[in-house]
Amino acid sequence: MANFQHVYDKPPIGANADWTIPQDWEAFSADEHAMWDRLFARQTAMLPGRAAEAFLRGIDMLRLERPGIPNYQELNARLMAATGWQVVAVPGLVPDDVFFDHLANRRFPAGNFIRKPEQIDYLQEPDIFHDVFGHVPMLANPVFADYMAAYGRGGLRSLNFAALHKLARLYWYTVEFGLIEEAGSLRIYGAGILSSYGESMFALDEHSPNRIYFDLMRVMRSEYRIDDYQQNYFVIGSLEQLLEETVQTDFAPLYTELSQLPDIKVGNLLPEDRVITRGTQAYARKAALEHFALNVDCSNPPRSGED
Repeated sequence: MANFQHVYDKPPIGANADWTIPQDWEAFSADEHAMWDRLFARQTAMLPGRAAEAFLRGIDMLRLERPGIPNYQELNARLMAATGWQVVAVPGLVPDDVFFDHLANRRFPAGNFIRKPEQIDYLQEPDIFHDVFGHVPMLANPVFADYMAAYGRGGLRSLNFAALHKLARLYWYTVEFGLIEEAGSLRIYGAGILSSYGESMFALDEHSPNRIYFDLMRVMRSEYRIDDYQQNYFVIGSLEQLLEETVQTDFAPLYTELSQLPDIKVGNLLPEDRVITRGTQAYARKAALEHFALNVDCSNPPRSGED
C-alpha cells in the first residue's frame, strides 16, 4: 500500500487553527487541471444510469462540468444558495474532532491536492477529485445536506462515548460506499464509489459483493476495509430514510448496546439480513489468494543457485 502523504500531527505552516488553508486556485498547474478534466470526463461518461439522481442534479446545479479544478469562490456561491454548505480547503486528513466540527457547521473539508497520473485508478488518501467530485454534488441536495450536518453533530457527541469507530462505520457504508434504490434499480450515492471508475462498475454489476438493505445497528457493527473493493454494500430506500433513522435515534443507549455485541467481519451475512443480492465473494477470495501467494514468495526467497 502507498503511504499517506498528507497526514500531519498538527496544522502545518500556513494553516489556520481549524486546519483550513487558502485554496490558492491560481497555483494549480495546467497538468493538475488536466488531471481533473481527465477524471471528470471518465466518470461522467459512465455514471448516468448508475449514479443517484441527486448526484447528477448536483453536478448540473453546481456547474461542475466547467473545465479545470473548481474555484471554491464560484462553487461555494452556488452551494451556499442551495443548502447553506461550503467547501473549505485543507492540507490533507484532519483530526476527527476538527472534521466533525466542520460538518456540523456545514463546511466540507477537501484535500487541496490532486492525484498523479500513476495514481489515476487508486489513491488511498482523499484528494480534491474524490472530495469535490465525489462528495459535493450530494451536498446540493437538502435532505442529504441535513444528514451530513447531523452526522457532524453526532460525531462530536461520539467522542464522549469512546464510540468513534462505530460511528465511522455509518459514514463508511453510507457517505462513502452507499447504494440507494431508485426507479426500480440500484444507484450509487457514496463518494468512494462515485469517484472510482472500477468500483462504479463493481458495486452494481459484479456478482461478487453482497447487497443488503440498510439497518443502522447492523451497519455500525460491520467492519470494513480501506484497501480494496467492498464485500458488502448497504442499500437505503431513500435519502429521507437515511436522515430520519439517524436524526430520530438516541445514539447514547445505542452505543451501550453495540458495546455488548460482537463486530461483524467483512463480507459476512447474518440470518436476519434483508439480502438483495447474495454475492459469490469470488473477487475477495481471489484477492486473498493472490495476497497469500505474494507473502509466501516474499518470505521464501530462492537460495543461492536457485532460479
